[in-house]
Amino acid sequence: MRQEFDSLGTVEVPENVYYGAQTQRSLQFFSWGEEKMPEPVIRALVLIKKCAAKANADLGLLEKKTSERIVAASEEILTGNFFEHFPLRVWQTGSGTQSNMNVNEVIANLAIKRSGGIVGSKDPVHPNDHVNCSQSSNDVFPTAMHIAAVRELKYQLIPSLERIISVITEKSKEFHKHVKIGRTHLMDAVPMTLGQEFSGYLDQLKKNVERIGFSFTHLHELAIGATAVGTGLNVPPGFVEKFLEYLRQETGEPFCAASNTFSALSCHDSLVFAQSCLSSLACSLTKIATDLSFLGSGPRCGLGELFFPENEPGSSIMPGKINPTQCEAILMVCTQIFGYTQSVVYGGSRGNFELNVMKPVIIYNFLRSVSLLSGAMRSFADNFILGLRVNEMKIKEYTERSLMIVTALSPVIGYDKCSKIALKALHENLTLREAATSLGFISEEEFDKHVNPANMVGDH
Repeated sequence: MRQEFDSLGTVEVPENVYYGAQTQRSLQFFSWGEEKMPEPVIRALVLIKKCAAKANADLGLLEKKTSERIVAASEEILTGNFFEHFPLRVWQTGSGTQSNMNVNEVIANLAIKRSGGIVGSKDPVHPNDHVNCSQSSNDVFPTAMHIAAVRELKYQLIPSLERIISVITEKSKEFHKHVKIGRTHLMDAVPMTLGQEFSGYLDQLKKNVERIGFSFTHLHELAIGATAVGTGLNVPPGFVEKFLEYLRQETGEPFCAASNTFSALSCHDSLVFAQSCLSSLACSLTKIATDLSFLGSGPRCGLGELFFPENEPGSSIMPGKINPTQCEAILMVCTQIFGYTQSVVYGGSRGNFELNVMKPVIIYNFLRSVSLLSGAMRSFADNFILGLRVNEMKIKEYTERSLMIVTALSPVIGYDKCSKIALKALHENLTLREAATSLGFISEEEFDKHVNPANMVGDH
């Protein structure tokens, strides 16, 4: 152990770690749970320190050598090293201060060691005076939240969403000639094509891309420069502009200063909106997965219109059983997303005066949502939808037996007579053709002329 000092006194810190006194205190008092601060947030915090060090050097607030040491330490961490030195739980102060200080301490101690100094000495790099220069946890952490959210959406969620869109696009084309019976209220309806049914799924997902795109506008706004309460205390003129210039160079994203610094600290409505977009996506995926589960149910005693890919045995007791396991997995993910959304919404509502104090749990649940949806969509696309096959015999049988194709006769003989045909066919177990002709409403030739399922699907 080594002894370190902070404003409250002496703290013993393990000799082999780069974090310091404030991180150690957090580990002592917030030790429960397995939910650690997500790596994307740590990466965002480190990136902020790197850009801030450059901006502070440009403005003469840091000596060039000190800035270079902070930048070098930050870059070393961003390559993927030293993440074991960020052990703090999500369950900590609601401002994220302890994680901000964890990053400050690791960067400072790493820089100290690389310059030949004594780890924990705060010399020649101080975690507060140098690494945290021109910053406050209150503006740094929400800035990191937005950076992490943007990057995970862009590089993890959207590629997975585009993948499932691509697969469903191909299936919609593949299935476009397969005429089947539609269903409303879970009951037989008029004919459509399987491709049209899949085009509905496709449109749902494409609109989710648009909705998520809307969320970037406000996620690109950052709280940096607001410091403690939004007034920008201790931030020199020009810092925010230089910081943003460096951050845009690093990320390629059009990050900008928040339109109002006070709301940037006290509320997280932008993340609540973005989370609602993830919840909307989960709604779409729930509908799609549920439909496909039913469409392939059976295969002989259910609907059986689709054949599922035979990925793994479905039962430990029933041989040869194939289950819609990918559907079930993604439905569980969506259920989890709905729960995460409730947590984010409630967390977003807890803005007390000048500071929201639910920041860690908001970003944790948001990033978990992104991660789970991304993985589930890619697996659902590649391991399930891609392998779906049409049971042509079954969809032909259902279409020919359906009572609702009588709808094609409605313009010819009227709604009431069509109703009588359908009910007679149902109650007497007749075909529609038999029921129509026995009632004398139409000849066999006229029936065949007007009742053709392939002519009832439109050209959509």
